[in-house]
Amino acid sequence: MDQALQKNNKMDMTTGPLLKKILTFALPVMATGVLQLLYNAADTVVVGRFVGDTALAAVGSTGSLTFLLVGLFIGLSVGTNAALSQALGGGRKEIASGIVHTSIALSVLLGLAVFVAGFLLARPLLSLMSVPANVIDLSTLYMKIIFVGMPAQMVYNYGAAVLRAQGDTRHPLYFLVISGLVNVTLNVFFVVVCGIGVAGVGLATILSQYLSAALVIVLLCRDTGCCRLELRKLRIERARLVSIVSIGIPAGLQSVVFSLSNVLIQSSINSFGDTVMAGNTAASNIDGFIYIAMNAFYHAAISFAGQNYGAREFGRVKTVCRHCLVLVTVVGILISAICFLFGRDLLWVYTDSPAVIDAGMIRLIYVGLPYFFCGTMEVMSGMLRGIGYSVTSMIVSLLGACVFRVIWIYTVFASFHSIEWLYLSYPISWLITTAASYLCYKIIYARQCSFVLK
Repeated sequence: MDQALQKNNKMDMTTGPLLKKILTFALPVMATGVLQLLYNAADTVVVGRFVGDTALAAVGSTGSLTFLLVGLFIGLSVGTNAALSQALGGGRKEIASGIVHTSIALSVLLGLAVFVAGFLLARPLLSLMSVPANVIDLSTLYMKIIFVGMPAQMVYNYGAAVLRAQGDTRHPLYFLVISGLVNVTLNVFFVVVCGIGVAGVGLATILSQYLSAALVIVLLCRDTGCCRLELRKLRIERARLVSIVSIGIPAGLQSVVFSLSNVLIQSSINSFGDTVMAGNTAASNIDGFIYIAMNAFYHAAISFAGQNYGAREFGRVKTVCRHCLVLVTVVGILISAICFLFGRDLLWVYTDSPAVIDAGMIRLIYVGLPYFFCGTMEVMSGMLRGIGYSVTSMIVSLLGACVFRVIWIYTVFASFHSIEWLYLSYPISWLITTAASYLCYKIIYARQCSFVLK
């Protein structure tokens, strides 16, 4: 790979205009996420159109449970991003190299462990979620196939975290375009041509995941800087592991508990039957586009705050926070409005059932429209993690979002028992968590960073 090209794809976040660099960083992340959702949506569309609403409900019912099992370990990749960003910002090249090799070795081991656990526990856990009898067999089959791809998913996520820490958000986009096109092509082939339904969708997904993982590994092996991956050096260094898990474990635990609350919500949704389940699945795919666009600024907050904190550029850390909050709010409101205005047309892509479309519109109104509050919550979480306060972020998020949602389900939802009151738990919890996280950030900033400001 040409050295100049590699250099152009990396970014020094500690100098120069921050707004332009944040946008340069975030836009490819946003495009990557949107493309990923488009490819995932292709799974859902193919299933809904060519197999039926029962299969659509089966695919949708596994999402929150799958993320519950992998959330902790994918959360650890946040530790890779933050720890590596701080090392690069501080010019500590040997430490950076150790983080890269420890992260990739860790991703392989974790991927294998999650594959075994998910494959064995799929049906028992789906039963605990009250997945209906007419759906659970297909859900179990799809979930088991998806977990075969876990080693590849882990390697890709940790490799992409290494790239983001360097400011390289373009290569993950390129790789996703390639693997996504393969995914869509195989979807149509397996489902429409071969007629193997839900299994075909799962198989197409895992094959594309292994392709994207291979592309990331090849790129890291051809790196010309301190983040070059040498397979013979793959090992877990204790000191580097500590720096990763000190940030990553709280992030991962937060993901797990978030997933637990989402599993509880999904179980409550399941109680309304397969029509509401299918509508929720379709609508969640749509509002997922809102989330993933905003999530780009969460990753920007981690990387930019991390590099500038490592370089002791505390004034720039404050500017990063301000820019990311404004940008995530603008993007969230804009995309939410578009998704709502064209909601019925978008839902029709997934299903032509009027009842399912009506159920999906309810979610878009109560969850999709106020989604920008989720974006501000994510940015503040990213800021706290970028400056090393991952435990604080975890505690605030767990209390403000997860604990609140559980209390809501057993009090407000139990009293009114309507899907509208269930969905309202989302925006209220986002707003509470944003406010609490921002207050914690201001206190930490005043204590740690204010002495360098004029």
